[in-house]
Amino acid sequence: MVDRLADWIQVVDALYPQNHAASWDVSGLQVGDPNDPVNGVLLCLDAVTATLDEAAARGADLVLTHHPLLFRPLQRLTPATVPGRLALRAARSHIAVLAAHTNFDSAADGTTEPVVRLLDLRDVTPLAPALGDGDCKLVTFVPPEATQLVRSALAEAGAGSIGAYRACSFAVRGTGTFVAPATANPAVGEPGRRNEVAEDRLEMVVPRTRLGAAVAALRRAHPYEEVAFDVIELLGAGQGDRGMGRIGNLPEPVALRTVGERLAVGLPSPHLRVGGDLDRPIRRVAACGGAGDSLIGAALDAGADCYITGDLRHHVALDARSAGMAVIDAGHYATEAAALPILHQALAQASARRGLTARLLASAVRTDPFQIDPERGWDKGAL
Repeated sequence: MVDRLADWIQVVDALYPQNHAASWDVSGLQVGDPNDPVNGVLLCLDAVTATLDEAAARGADLVLTHHPLLFRPLQRLTPATVPGRLALRAARSHIAVLAAHTNFDSAADGTTEPVVRLLDLRDVTPLAPALGDGDCKLVTFVPPEATQLVRSALAEAGAGSIGAYRACSFAVRGTGTFVAPATANPAVGEPGRRNEVAEDRLEMVVPRTRLGAAVAALRRAHPYEEVAFDVIELLGAGQGDRGMGRIGNLPEPVALRTVGERLAVGLPSPHLRVGGDLDRPIRRVAACGGAGDSLIGAALDAGADCYITGDLRHHVALDARSAGMAVIDAGHYATEAAALPILHQALAQASARRGLTARLLASAVRTDPFQIDPERGWDKGAL
């Protein structure tokens, strides 16, 4: 049986849930109909002309890209812009485009994992832990005879999922008090007097993306005229190892130049730049794959001797040096391309468990916009 695009969307979402992406991100399906068949999947870092050419040549009708093709809103779908031209071409060629961006970046085995493995970092934790960007807790107060009805309605609306478990809830019995106006028609108690009634405090976790649907379901199922409920942001609870970047310790201190050499060869990173005393001993290392100079402050707060990322801006690097921390700009492409084999393996295993049959292909196109000219020793544009 031929896979559907929806099947592959489910595979990606099960591994790297879309609600784990940053609020500003646009991960997920960008081009295509979920009901379309999928015979081949091309995994790549960027959806560019060369990767669309490759997809067509290799029989892939789904391009699974790390960087979203449509990152900023388009006013019109025409060839007037590069994203518009590429999206239009993909649609005309019946090639779907699906992005796994910051939802992959923030995963425990995400974009920064190659640096962690290459340097053999120990005691690794997220540099910027995921704080409330995925789940809330919805708390309401229900007469006991209606608790099961409300619980079921919330579960159908997407509440109560914790990992692989579904319809999870907690309830405790208590006493609610209220005074209803004379014109009211309360489900329990009497108008115009102080009432004390038995109620269950019902709690369920809700993904932020399903909160509106859950509240609507609560109002429909709850017997009260006025429904009391609380929405509590979960700051880091249940997030585990998820978050942007990583911070950890080398097994033993090594010189900054040694850290740079390992990255230059191991990622590989031909454009690597090092800021700091090359003989300085490094023990505590912070890293973030891709463009992560916004986490410089977090790296300093975590006591990092060295921070590794890509696309380090001039003044940000100067500030880090002035604060006493060495920096390594290993390049946006190098730090993220090294993570694609990890993503490929996770997708291959997950799709096999689901019985999917589409071929999963690794792109052979190098989308680094820079390359080394070996004769002159300087970088020149590659695309």
